[in-house]
Amino acid sequence: MQLMVLGADADAPFPPVEQATIEPDGLLAVGGDLSVQRLRRAYARGIFPWYGDGEPILWWSPAVRAGFDPQRMHVPRRLRRWLGQCTWRIATDTCFDAVVAACAAPRSDDDGTWITADMRAAYRNLHESGHAHSVEVFDADRLVGGLYGIASGGVFCAESMFSAATHGSKVALLALARLWADRGGVWIDAQIPSAHLATLGALPIRRADYLELLSQHSADVRALDGIRGLTIARACRHDGWT
Repeated sequence: MQLMVLGADADAPFPPVEQATIEPDGLLAVGGDLSVQRLRRAYARGIFPWYGDGEPILWWSPAVRAGFDPQRMHVPRRLRRWLGQCTWRIATDTCFDAVVAACAAPRSDDDGTWITADMRAAYRNLHESGHAHSVEVFDADRLVGGLYGIASGGVFCAESMFSAATHGSKVALLALARLWADRGGVWIDAQIPSAHLATLGALPIRRADYLELLSQHSADVRALDGIRGLTIARACRHDGWT
C-alpha cells in the first residue's frame, strides 16, 4: 500500500478520494499539517484527519459514512417524554475549549484519545476563524453535554461529543439538528457509523453521495452563534420532538 505523502504546501491538492484504501476503509494520505486552510479544503472534499499520539497525520475518506438529515431525527419515545420535562439549556460557542477538552478526556471504555494537543490547537484556530462551532448543554451552570464540529457549506461535520449526565450528548446532537436545519443546513456528518448514533436516526451514506451533497450545498449557511440559553423544553417542541 502506497499513500500520497503531503508536503508543506497547504494549497497542494489531496489525491482523489476514490484512491482511498479499502482496508482500512478510507485511508487516503499521510503528512501535511493542520492549518485552517488545509483543513477547510479537506472537509469540503469529504476528507478528515484522524490519528493518534506519536503517529503522522492520517487523512481519511471512508467509502460509507454515517450522517443525519437534520429535519428527520429519530427521538425514541422514552427520550421524547423526558425531553418535554427537561429544564436544561442550550448554548453555542460559549465555551468551545471546554467542550473539546471534555470530548478529549479518556472514556470509561478507552484509555486513549485521537483528539491530540495538535488537533485541539487546530480546532481552536478553526473556531477563531469562524468555521468550527460548539453546541453546549447546561444544567443550571454545569456543562452536562456537548459536541463540536466544522461547518462546510450546508454540511456540519460533527467531530466528537460527550456526556457528563445521562442524555447529555443526545440532547446536544438534537439541538444541533434543530439549529442547523433552522439555518438552512441539509446534513450532519458523523463520519463513522455506530449503534449509539443509529438510535437517533443516523443513516449510511456512500462517499459519492456525500460528495454530491457537499458540492450542491457549498454556500455557507448562517453560523451557529448567538444562542444563549434556549431551553430544551422549548426546543423539543420543534419538528415534533414532543
